Amino acid sequence: MPALTALVAQLPGTLTAAVLVVQHLSPDSTGVPLVARLNEYTSLQCQLATNQAPLEAGHLYLAPPDRHLLVKDNHLLVTKGPRENSYRPAADALFRSAAVAYGANVVGVVLTGMLHDGTAGLEFVKRCGGLAVVQDPADAEFASMPESALRAVAIDYVAPLAQMGQLLVQLVDPARAEPPEKIHIPADLQLEAAIAERVVGTVEQVGQLGHQVPMTCPDCGGNLWEVDHGKVLRYRCHTGHAFTAEALAESNQHELEETLWVALRMMEERKNLLMSMNKHDNSTWSRQQDERLVDLKRHVNRMREFLLNGSEGPQPADTSQTEPK
Repeated sequence: MPALTALVAQLPGTLTAAVLVVQHLSPDSTGVPLVARLNEYTSLQCQLATNQAPLEAGHLYLAPPDRHLLVKDNHLLVTKGPRENSYRPAADALFRSAAVAYGANVVGVVLTGMLHDGTAGLEFVKRCGGLAVVQDPADAEFASMPESALRAVAIDYVAPLAQMGQLLVQLVDPARAEPPEKIHIPADLQLEAAIAERVVGTVEQVGQLGHQVPMTCPDCGGNLWEVDHGKVLRYRCHTGHAFTAEALAESNQHELEETLWVALRMMEERKNLLMSMNKHDNSTWSRQQDERLVDLKRHVNRMREFLLNGSEGPQPADTSQTEPK
């Protein structure tokens, strides 16, 4: 919000463009206080986006919490479609929708933020003839989103926050801007935008976008397809969840960690059970069972160290000749 308020403070109420904003918010939050705060900094008419509201120049529309913000036929679409990059609202969903609807008349902007949302979206904007702008990572509180976009997309403008407002005013000024070149909207983006508008797609539709790969969607467990179009490596499932490769890797890492913690708990419980059995009736305790307990303790120690240090951390020492505690 500090970056967003600093930017809108530079935009005049006479701006010849509509401003649509995706801010990652908690699903159970409300956007009303944020809109009120934005109105204190700018003469743009700031409001929480509502479904089917008209899209007007000089207005700022903030995506509601837990809803995607899309556009079509000069109106807003507010939907609770599947998450993209594990976000709802998602910048990628907004950028794609705007790019398909308005082509070269779109300027996509990525400000400070964490992870990768907005990277694929800026490529959508570029493929449809629009312009891509990112905040200078050196000027950003969190450089992850601008840096991700710069690595993957041919960005048109990189600017510090203090200069971005003037840049955007110039880019949308009809008296100074060159008439946008008409570019054919790619069929794959039209299909993805249509899927987002209808909230869910079909196996046949996602099959037109890419090829199936031996991976599952971390959000719903369904099959994943690798998208064949564009330069940013992306994945989709047929229910509509979408990921850049980086976002998918982040999600898989989280799932892997959770799974390993569950496995560690189960191994700890088995170790405790075997120790209780040994303590309760040592006379029936065999040498083979003792070896199993020693092995289990060793595995528990190794997994715990792996989880605490991470895959890049120090490796556990070789304890094959000693009995773990």
